[in-house]
Amino acid sequence: MTDKMKVEVSLSPALYGYRTIKSHHTTVAIDLLRATTAVCAAFEAGCEAVVPLDTLEGIERYRERGYAIAAERGGRKVGDAEYGNSPTEYLRHDMRGVRLAYSTTNGTVSMLRGADAELTVAGAFANITALCERLRGDGRDAVLLCSGWEQDFCIEDTLVAGAIIERLGGDATPHGDAAAMALALWQVAKDDPFGYCQRCSHVHRLYGLGAEQDVRFAFRMDTCPVVPVLKDGILTI
Repeated sequence: MTDKMKVEVSLSPALYGYRTIKSHHTTVAIDLLRATTAVCAAFEAGCEAVVPLDTLEGIERYRERGYAIAAERGGRKVGDAEYGNSPTEYLRHDMRGVRLAYSTTNGTVSMLRGADAELTVAGAFANITALCERLRGDGRDAVLLCSGWEQDFCIEDTLVAGAIIERLGGDATPHGDAAAMALALWQVAKDDPFGYCQRCSHVHRLYGLGAEQDVRFAFRMDTCPVVPVLKDGILTI
């Protein structure tokens, strides 16, 4: 009988270095509002590849190499970038053949922070079933890396982590207090996670930017059943 996979939760990128699962694991980067939801949406719309970048420095060089630029800071699209961080925007476009150079306030930071794992993937409610099938099939221990907001904790990413742990069910065991807390929080909120998160600071921030449609979309399950995988600095499916 094989051991169950252990699932640990890092509540922010600042805590990722203190995790106890450090080898032979999968890291799932989670930024529900909006980066990992948007990445799933871009691939669902046909995107070929996404290069996550944690800074804006040098991003224009990718345009010279034929990449479209997607950039966001503080919830707003940056400068003359073709795209921002809106999943519903990506789904309105035919992205077939498009390669994105993509930099966001929180999500791409987490994707790159987790790149030391044996496998690094992007997770959200949008791809939760496909993601859990991948985790279950691979059988590795997993670290669920919540992006939070500027290195701090946020409720909505923690809910996604808790939902993943519940979905994995008997194939996994929560490892550590953060994982136990994430699961408990999800069990409180799961009947109406969108309603529960009306108290969240980033929800209110995005409402102030007119992005309520994106917020509502992010809380829908399995809208984009793809699993973006980071390899050699590039996300593909």
